[in-house]
Amino acid sequence: MLKLRFLIVFLILIIKCSNLHASDSRFLTKEHIVVDLERQIEWLRCSVGQRWNGNECSGNIVNLSLDMVPKALEIANKQLGDGWRLPSKAELTSIVCKTCPSPKIDEAIFPNTDNAPYWTGDQSFFNSKFYVSVNFHTGFSFNRFSPIKELAVRLVRDRSN
Repeated sequence: MLKLRFLIVFLILIIKCSNLHASDSRFLTKEHIVVDLERQIEWLRCSVGQRWNGNECSGNIVNLSLDMVPKALEIANKQLGDGWRLPSKAELTSIVCKTCPSPKIDEAIFPNTDNAPYWTGDQSFFNSKFYVSVNFHTGFSFNRFSPIKELAVRLVRDRSN
């Protein structure tokens, strides 16, 4: 009977511990790129304006209005390969870490992220003149920013197999 209890406790611990790092296995880091295996997309580890120095994101984040984003995309596509774009609300919200302190993101994966709003490519469903942002200070998304507002940007692209 004691062996059976021990076996049950052991199995419960294995199951619980295997789930502790389930989210970690979702991401694969490759230098300046983070592969999201669950969503089949690739993220730039650094915000626009920063550079990956082999260890972390260095430099200053550049906040952009939405009319400046196409130029940033052009530069990223020229320097880093094609396909970079603004993330959707669902994509950007998926990297929010609800249990992390501000910034609400896993800084081992996305170092030196600003604890501020980041643009998505999604228009507000309340008013088509506004766009959705995800705030990494709070972890919440908002539908209220005019495209002339300058916010931080993190780029994503669909993963090619």
